[in-house]
Amino acid sequence: MNKKSKITHARTCVYNVNYHIVWSVKYRRKVLAHEIEQYLKTLFQEIAEEKGFEIIMMEVGEQDHIHVFATAHPKIAPSYIVKMLKGVSGRKLFLKFPEIKQKLWKGHLWNNSYYIETVGSISADVIKKYIAKQKKGGE
Repeated sequence: MNKKSKITHARTCVYNVNYHIVWSVKYRRKVLAHEIEQYLKTLFQEIAEEKGFEIIMMEVGEQDHIHVFATAHPKIAPSYIVKMLKGVSGRKLFLKFPEIKQKLWKGHLWNNSYYIETVGSISADVIKKYIAKQKKGGE
């Protein structure tokens, strides 16, 4: 996930918008075990590449929520990024790990809400460190 960023150029300026996005599993069920997390990381990279944005970093926190640090061209709405990540991953996780459905009701993996913030270049390192801590359980 630490590959070189694809920055968009427009004649004399260089720009991309960075986002810190967080959302949780429905009912905060702790279903995002290690194997599922590894699958999600690969899946998120595939979705991002296909949809035209980039996942810089992603971690699962406490097996019940996700932190994503993404970057995209300003023409790509942050709500579109969330919609693609949550929608595609939800469907594919249920297909690959059908046992997850037993812990949830009505076939919904993700909570409807999410938190998103734009991140400036100065605070990008702070966000990356914060997300990295999620893997360690917030140490």
